[in-house]
Amino acid sequence: MPDNVSSKVTYFIVGLGVGALMGVLFAPKSGEETRDFLTKKADEGKEYAQRKARELRERADELIERGKEVATRQKDSVSAAVEAGREAYLRHSKQTS
Repeated sequence: MPDNVSSKVTYFIVGLGVGALMGVLFAPKSGEETRDFLTKKADEGKEYAQRKARELRERADELIERGKEVATRQKDSVSAAVEAGREAYLRHSKQTS
């Protein structure tokens, strides 16, 4: 999943760069207007990348939390199984003694 988001962000940034270049080459606007436009688009791209990075970080935090919960449940299950085995062993030892 993270690779999918990463590739989308990469494509967006490449597209932004190509679009900006094409805009500069074919723009009927003055240099100052074009620079303002490019600055605005670069800021939008930066905000988009930051937003996606934040979303990705939040998803990673959720996955880590879920992983911790699963590990805790597994640890509890293993502990219960070990304890049951120990009790069975002790009962069996007492019966054979």
